[in-house]
Amino acid sequence: MWATEITYLPFEKGFFYLIAIQDWYSRKILASRLSSTLDLAFCLGALREALATYGSPEIFNTDQGSHFTAADWVDALKAHGIAISMDGRGRALDNVFIERFWRSLKYEYVFLHPLADGLELRAGIRTYILWYNQDRAHSSLDGQTPDAVYAAGATLCAA
Repeated sequence: MWATEITYLPFEKGFFYLIAIQDWYSRKILASRLSSTLDLAFCLGALREALATYGSPEIFNTDQGSHFTAADWVDALKAHGIAISMDGRGRALDNVFIERFWRSLKYEYVFLHPLADGLELRAGIRTYILWYNQDRAHSSLDGQTPDAVYAAGATLCAA
């Protein structure tokens, strides 16, 4: 099962929007995109990257925001045979793992490193996500990294 959400990240002259797609089981960030606008294209770009790199999940969970109810988004999921799960009104905790990632990203990186522009922010987020996936031990994963748990799960599924 995968989940996604959009957040905003402040920088010196305003803010950017970030979408990340996360594997629920391992907490691994599979794809992300940064944008200065809230258009659908950056969301679809992240989705296409995740699908091309990792294949299709059985279920994809989102909130009921306009990006995730848009025909292009829904059609892309249906074209890959993915079951669509959307949080109900007032059910913010349904997407708790991606919300927890936002908190970690903001408090461990964004708020500690004020950045001047989108290029710095993009590079910093890329570095943070690599560290988060490959090196950051997670207590909820018994001290393992998301990459290690994802790889172990992929091996079990292939067997």
